[in-house]
Amino acid sequence: MDIRAGIIAAIVLSVIGFFFVFRSGYRAWMSARKLTFYRIRRQRERAGLFTIFISLVMLGFGFLLYRYGEPVAYQYFPPSPTITLTPSITLSPTITLSPTITLSPTITNTPSTTDTATITPTPFIPPVIEVLFESAVTPNPNAIFSELQFTTNCSDFNNFTAGAFFQNPLTYMCAVFTYDQMTPGAQWTALWYRNGELVHYETIPWNGETGGFGFTEWRAQASDWLPGTYEVQIFVGLEWKQIGQFIVEGDAPTAVPTTTPSITPTPSETSTPTSTGTVTQTPTATRTNIPTLTPLPTNTP
Repeated sequence: MDIRAGIIAAIVLSVIGFFFVFRSGYRAWMSARKLTFYRIRRQRERAGLFTIFISLVMLGFGFLLYRYGEPVAYQYFPPSPTITLTPSITLSPTITLSPTITLSPTITNTPSTTDTATITPTPFIPPVIEVLFESAVTPNPNAIFSELQFTTNCSDFNNFTAGAFFQNPLTYMCAVFTYDQMTPGAQWTALWYRNGELVHYETIPWNGETGGFGFTEWRAQASDWLPGTYEVQIFVGLEWKQIGQFIVEGDAPTAVPTTTPSITPTPSETSTPTSTGTVTQTPTATRTNIPTLTPLPTNTP
């Protein structure tokens, strides 16, 4: 049983004990009110109220365990610098999944001389990031961090799969670690490099506890995860604490353009038909109704 599980078990036992002790004290206090003799009734009432007070103390103890149990325990029992969850790296055979032989030149061309020149033996924070510091709390120089474990899903620190080789496409990466003796409010920084080039960073005042689990993450489009060697550096203040590396293989998907292309209308030639035939108009006969004369009768004398 680890420290966290022990603290949770103690809290549950405190709550259960509070329920039973409070119930016992309440029943004793209620039964004392039915006694006839004054002195015995007062003794029973005091005993019941004292039992209720003990139950409230147990409830307060459970609350203190919930609020301060883990930080205090980590001060006396610091976590191991290395994470006990050491999964076997079974992703190494994924190198054979490269679809074409053309991927090998891209892997050999990435570690160029310009990339190795940018990585210095002692990591440091670039001045453009140092000016973004906003915390005035002095960091603890004795703060320690464990080795970084890389995973694509760190929603549960007690159950995740870590690795050193990852295959495209990717959209998210998380570096998990344990820490101890951190000062809340002190500035901490995480720098993400790809082949020696800074691609992502975060620098904020520390908003966690003095000890426990922590992580730094990077979420980006799949087209930004180019193949190469990635390196994550952890700083507390200006002091370098821990560094870790992982490798991304395979070509990244091509980014889908978000701009709408402008369409230039192309004028089309409209041909005017030329009539080559001769149109002969045939006159139509117009029928005219000629009135007929009707003879009038004549009177014969």
